[in-house]
Amino acid sequence: MNYSQKLQKVAVLGAAGKMGSGITLLTILEMANQMMKPENSGKPFILYAIDVSDEGLTGLQKYLRSQVLKVAEKRTVWLRKVYENRKDLIENEEIIHYYVNEVMNILRTGKSMEAAYEAYLVFEAISENIDLKTKIFSAINQNNPNQAWFFSNTSSIPIGELDQSAQLNGRIIGFHFYNPPAVQKLVELISSDKTKPELKDFSMEYAKNLGKKVIPSNDVAGFIGNGHFMRDALFGMHLAERLTKDLSLPEAILAVNKISQEYLIRPMGIFQLMDYVGIDVCQLIMKVMYPHFPGEKIQSSLLDLMNEQGIRGGQNSDGSQKDGFLKYEKNQPVALYDPKLKNYIPAETIIEKVTSYLGDTPADLKPWKAIVNATDKDKILTEFFSGLNSMKTAGGQLAIEYFKNSAAIAKQLVSGKVALSENDVNSVLMNGFYHAYGPVNSYLKTEK
Repeated sequence: MNYSQKLQKVAVLGAAGKMGSGITLLTILEMANQMMKPENSGKPFILYAIDVSDEGLTGLQKYLRSQVLKVAEKRTVWLRKVYENRKDLIENEEIIHYYVNEVMNILRTGKSMEAAYEAYLVFEAISENIDLKTKIFSAINQNNPNQAWFFSNTSSIPIGELDQSAQLNGRIIGFHFYNPPAVQKLVELISSDKTKPELKDFSMEYAKNLGKKVIPSNDVAGFIGNGHFMRDALFGMHLAERLTKDLSLPEAILAVNKISQEYLIRPMGIFQLMDYVGIDVCQLIMKVMYPHFPGEKIQSSLLDLMNEQGIRGGQNSDGSQKDGFLKYEKNQPVALYDPKLKNYIPAETIIEKVTSYLGDTPADLKPWKAIVNATDKDKILTEFFSGLNSMKTAGGQLAIEYFKNSAAIAKQLVSGKVALSENDVNSVLMNGFYHAYGPVNSYLKTEK
């Protein structure tokens, strides 16, 4: 089968989730692009969107229709060319309406996994649970006569393990979208020793057509993105626990979140990022990684305690942020969780003490938004880190320590043969996590 033929029957598992919905949108648009080529005229293209939630699938259809409409409105000139032989489509509104209906006609929604038994391609975006993935992959593999290819959105489970446990014989690849898939440009591509070359080739063409930037990762648990993020998060939690010698835990969490966001010029502090991903998801990823790194303790008692108390973060169905380490109002943090009290402490009641503890902020400190796309970003960051490196305040020293640890993690990913190069680690953090810079060979000398 060629590229277009492979896209004629596609299944997305977990299609109504926050990752699955984005994957479904991108894939159905690419299927529509292929369907509209003259050589594919009259050929059926079907996407089976599969999820356990009826409510989620209803919401998915509304989401897809609204997003496809936005795409159509931006591509009116192209659509007029596509439909130039349709004399019944004259006004832009008619063309747009027709295109949206054509795309939506590709979609089939349902809760039954049996629909995937007909697919040529299966995209998976379900829970980070190897037993669950194996069970589902095995069932599809045993009942699908088409020798389907599997694309896993796993962010931590080795592809070779999934291949072996589900007996897929090289017909699986890790295609790790970043959240949200429809916006994020980065994709981590992970193949095992057995992944078929033609599947790799298809994956590169698919990624190119989606406009994605592909960074390859070796098949090591956690890959590049979570290989750095989980260790970075562990450092942040351990640092907060260390600061409880001088501060309460909510104060320490606020201090570390402030340092990791403002001092290190990131879009989110480390505790806010864990809330965004989901405290429970972070715990799952660490559980996947833990046995693969016997020399490391990839586990946090603080993270476990939060999960035990039912504080899990993540997002609501409307995209708003759920409470986690921080409490949110209109997606802005307003309070810090205290596990001892099992309640939130208003940030306004502790910010003065935290600010006093950290000391004066760096003189050249600018917010992430003002720097990330600045034309003179290199100059700004060079001056900023030069000043930070000479600071003797608690905040300045903690920021330097945090930065050096981040750089050490990045180098560990290369020496441990997870990433092919230091530039790949930098690229993942800048494109996948929106950091303003990469930690390796960057603006702050990390040597002692």
